Amino acid sequence: MHDDLIARAQAWLAEDPDPETRDELAKLIDAADLEELAARFSGTLQFGTAGLRGELGAGPMRMNRTVVIRAAAGLAAYLKKQGPPHGEKGDGLVVIGYDARHKSEDFARDTAAVMTGAGLRAAVLPRPLPTPVLAYAIRHLGAVAGVEVTASHNPPRDNGYKVYLGDGSQIVPPADIDIAEEIAAVPSLTVVPRPTEGWETLDDSVLDAYLARTDAVLAPGSPRTARTVYTAMHGVGKDVLLAAFARAGFPAPALVAEQAEPDPDFPTVSFPNPEEPGAMDLAFAKARETDPDLVIANDPDADRCAAAVKDGEDWRMLRGDEVGALLAAHLVNRGVQGTFAESIVSSSLLGRIAEKANLPYEETLTGFKWIARVDGLRYGYEEALGYCVDPEGVRDKDGITAALLITELASVLKAEGRTLLDLLDDLAVEHGLHATDQLSVRVQDLSVIADAMRRLREQPPTELAGLAITRAEDLTQGTDTLPPTDGLRYTLEGARVIVRPSGTEPKLKCYLEVVVPVPAHADLPAARAKATDLLETIKRDLSAAAGI
Repeated sequence: MHDDLIARAQAWLAEDPDPETRDELAKLIDAADLEELAARFSGTLQFGTAGLRGELGAGPMRMNRTVVIRAAAGLAAYLKKQGPPHGEKGDGLVVIGYDARHKSEDFARDTAAVMTGAGLRAAVLPRPLPTPVLAYAIRHLGAVAGVEVTASHNPPRDNGYKVYLGDGSQIVPPADIDIAEEIAAVPSLTVVPRPTEGWETLDDSVLDAYLARTDAVLAPGSPRTARTVYTAMHGVGKDVLLAAFARAGFPAPALVAEQAEPDPDFPTVSFPNPEEPGAMDLAFAKARETDPDLVIANDPDADRCAAAVKDGEDWRMLRGDEVGALLAAHLVNRGVQGTFAESIVSSSLLGRIAEKANLPYEETLTGFKWIARVDGLRYGYEEALGYCVDPEGVRDKDGITAALLITELASVLKAEGRTLLDLLDDLAVEHGLHATDQLSVRVQDLSVIADAMRRLREQPPTELAGLAITRAEDLTQGTDTLPPTDGLRYTLEGARVIVRPSGTEPKLKCYLEVVVPVPAHADLPAARAKATDLLETIKRDLSAAAGI
């Protein structure tokens, strides 16, 4: 095993085009660090519907230029096998975007070189920009595919590679499997042509067109008075969001200066995700100084949007399900038409809102790759801070346009002497209090997740928190309306639980929802107390049942 491992590492080293990872790997080989080499050569990063995502470093189990070049070559081969590429404005065009993480620009340039070498046209966005700009550019430019180099809200040591096809949506099966097969068929980097020029670097006209499109999410003549604090979370959102807010006529957001500029080391947050404990601390400190109506945060690639409000004497972040319901109610109040959609892990409140408004409603599997494909989509959201408020412009989650829409809603309510919390109270009285929470377990050993899923399948619980499970579904075979996925769904009397492994992180995620009737506003405190108690008890019982 020792000789084989060293030989594989040396063969990888001979191909690696990056001086940094070559040096890193050479040192591991010279030191005969078998444990670290085994971790890096135990397989290959798997290309799936989330594309690629992993820790930066040398070897096939890390994100690096060799892995990216192979992925780009596989994607190019897949695209060429689809037959003559179509696109009103750009036959065979692949548009490429990237964020400000370590190596992102290198990975984007390598992708452009591979596409050009394969006989396709490549165009790279002019600088690090939000992922929604790339998603918009695909359809705007008539591209056959798009690539975004980003690890979204992952830790600083990670990077990733997200693939879209010409409809502007992320790939879904079987495209991911077909692309993965093409990647596996690349025998060596020596057979992948990589010219040093020949692709286009786009100017700001695509960004300008995207910004012009953001105007469409707001109602003409709507109030634009809400004052905001904004954090870009060390990502690429600031300049685009400020430009969109200025176009819309909102007051300029007060910036969290420590997090305003792109920084791939994310010095103020260990985990640059607004949902993570501590990530919003600096934004809340700024809010205590400036007393705005709303706090807005993007994740590092600005496809997610978080919102926080003053609740009593201090600030709290709204849950993704709360923002999802608020935006839905706002759009209904504006009289929009079309289908409302969400993933199965999001609150069922959206379905109640759509039903009362006589609007079509659909549930999908987790991820905007599914939500964006719903026929007639007008609004889609997912509880992990993802909102698609302009599907004709961006068929993906978009943290910039979502920020505009939630700020418009805050402005409308401000003009009425009300707040976002007041509207949430109204929704609870109208539809019942839909309270959601998560039991999320991060693991070092992925077998822990597999063991928990197996235990729940072999010894399924019959009740949680004293509520009988009226229906237990194993989603691996799919349902009448959902494709197969590795997940379990439990329907209880007045509650719902979904358990699934994360698609992008080493986590087991359990999504909980309880629905408590609220006869009148005066009953809200008691309903909240009951919901909190139920959610905590369900967490405890589910944890025991799963052995986690």
